[in-house]
Amino acid sequence: MTTPSLRSWLSIPRGSHFSIQNLPFGIISTSSNTNPRPAVAIGDYALHLEAFAAGNGFADLSIIQPHQKVLSQPTLNAFAALGRSIHSVVRKYIQSVFQDDTPFPEILKNNKQLQNEALIPLKDVTMHIPFSIGDYTDFFAGRNHAYNCGVLFRGPQNALQPNYNHLPVGYHGRASSVVVSGTSIRRPNGQILENPAADKETPTFSPSRKLDMELELGAFVCKANKMGEPISISKAEGSLFGVVLMNDWSARDIQAWEYVPLGPFNAKNFGTSISPWVVTMDALEPFRTKGLENETEVLPYLKEKSEKNMYNINLKVELTSEL
Repeated sequence: MTTPSLRSWLSIPRGSHFSIQNLPFGIISTSSNTNPRPAVAIGDYALHLEAFAAGNGFADLSIIQPHQKVLSQPTLNAFAALGRSIHSVVRKYIQSVFQDDTPFPEILKNNKQLQNEALIPLKDVTMHIPFSIGDYTDFFAGRNHAYNCGVLFRGPQNALQPNYNHLPVGYHGRASSVVVSGTSIRRPNGQILENPAADKETPTFSPSRKLDMELELGAFVCKANKMGEPISISKAEGSLFGVVLMNDWSARDIQAWEYVPLGPFNAKNFGTSISPWVVTMDALEPFRTKGLENETEVLPYLKEKSEKNMYNINLKVELTSEL
């Protein structure tokens, strides 16, 4: 849980996304050290965790000391695999180190040498994909989006399929095409049905003319389960590390022709952009809220105990054109 009243001794610009309440994790490199390594964002800086650990930054946190090698890895996978209980303790400790009234002033607040070694200006870092992604599943989680997308392909009367209110509707995407924000995405080519009302449906091959974007949240799973052994919904939260902003690029005209009957393929797997900083589930705790009531009662295995099973997160999209 985060505390809104927390203040940091480090100067953090007003309105910064990287407040002491947030402290997201990511993977950075610099011109002087090109090896990608874990870091935490705070204000205008990235706390280089490998350098922080090497400078005895975790001297007052014994639980992470046997595992400090995970802070030298090129992705967050090894750190995430330690489990949510350790993520939470590490994040809370780093938060306490940056508090204005920190109980550990000798660690960083009064340690100019370690500040110079471990605090790197964000303007000087290169961001990398935070996790090695073995697989990912994309869900139709937002009702408004599911309806609007369904209207594009089936019209308003059949926009939502009968199963929508009963189970999580999703498909597997192409993990190899997940890239960090800022990576160029090439407009895909594919078959397009120019006249769906024609007696003979004959497609043409061309670049997509209806390239779409989707503002989504992507969640990283940190806890493995054995094949065939499901995780109950009551324990599912313990398997989550954090979330990123995500753009699921979509070629709607290609999708309309190819998705029947097996679902999305080339129209949805040519590129998926994610933000480089991962906001932990602990940082989102203050934003828990009660979601909208489902018009259909779900089966028992999908029922959550807590009414506050949603997050109140305001997202906004801004488009910049060349015109």
